Amino acid sequence: MKNYIKPLKRRNTNCYKWDSVEDNKDLIPLWIADMDLKCPKEIVNAVVKRAKHAAYGYVKVPQKYYDALCNWFDKMHGWRFEPSDVVYTIGVVPAVSAVIKAVTNPNDKILMFTPVYNCFYSSIRNNDCTLLSCPLKKDENNVFNIDFEKFDKLCQTEKPKALLLCNPHNPVSRVFTLEELIKIAEICLKNDVFIISDEIHCEIVMPGYQYIPFGIAAEKVGLENYAVCNSPSKTFNTASLQIANIVCKNSSLRRKINRAININECCDVNPFGVEALITGYTSKGCRIFIQDLIKTVSSNYALVVKLLKEIPEIKITPLQATYLMWIDCSALNKKSKEIEKELLEKYHVWINPGSLYGEEGEGYMRINLAAPPKVLAKGINRFIEYYKEVSLAKQ
Repeated sequence: MKNYIKPLKRRNTNCYKWDSVEDNKDLIPLWIADMDLKCPKEIVNAVVKRAKHAAYGYVKVPQKYYDALCNWFDKMHGWRFEPSDVVYTIGVVPAVSAVIKAVTNPNDKILMFTPVYNCFYSSIRNNDCTLLSCPLKKDENNVFNIDFEKFDKLCQTEKPKALLLCNPHNPVSRVFTLEELIKIAEICLKNDVFIISDEIHCEIVMPGYQYIPFGIAAEKVGLENYAVCNSPSKTFNTASLQIANIVCKNSSLRRKINRAININECCDVNPFGVEALITGYTSKGCRIFIQDLIKTVSSNYALVVKLLKEIPEIKITPLQATYLMWIDCSALNKKSKEIEKELLEKYHVWINPGSLYGEEGEGYMRINLAAPPKVLAKGINRFIEYYKEVSLAKQ
């Protein structure tokens, strides 16, 4: 079968990932969640066809957009919702922020399982709310799990207005099981906590694991106070096309969310994002692309695991989903921001510091695996050199 995954050279294309450090032709960027892989050719063709129309005015989102979205989640993930349940917007972060605005008041507490995606923190601050952290627990296999006892207690004693969930979880790459999601839904139902679930990484799930939309768990326990935010942007590398959706089946809550979308002025999407979503969710080629993407990420993960065996002190979190690898570098006894800085300045490799995802991420680093294997291996080998240099200097 033809492999749909094609590497892409992105330097000097105004690429945020590659061109944020000027005059560094030796840079290997393995940081921001952006793939160095071409979009599916079907999406490229759809965008080019739309561009040739030569008019880029205001967009009326067509019925086939909603049909593509609803049919995809029904057929691929077993979750049914109606076009009327959907509110579109320009991205998952604006979606999350709008839902927070719709369901909270200033000074309300929002609970998160930390460490977690860094933009969640700014979404909470920008809505004048307060963070309530429920740290994930790492088991003997370096897998991160929810501390349900603490979660339940926090909901009872601290009375958070909302839970901001990342499913699958970034950066610890957890795919929550149906049983776990049902427990979350039950605790939130009991304590009247609204759930906002960011599910942007839902298609990039490794073999042996299954993504479950939070909506399935919510409906099993009769929970209506939830909204799911999703987008094809991580799957197909189309973030700059700016398209995302909020699925909320409660009509009263959906009206509030729609109002918040308009207050935040993020209600107008562009024509290319609309065409990309329709094509991504209806094209056979794009389905094959996802399969090949998962194979590529899984293979790259195995490559990095093999290379890092040279440094047994590093503890690797098993990759269940996303193309983002989470590693424990605490044996270096350095702050993660310091590791990022030294690695970038001396070895020209850029990876994300764990502290970016909250204080519980200190000592960890996040590596982007969505790169050509040779580039990835070169970056990891430089990281290994850095690690050995620092370790030797401590002796």
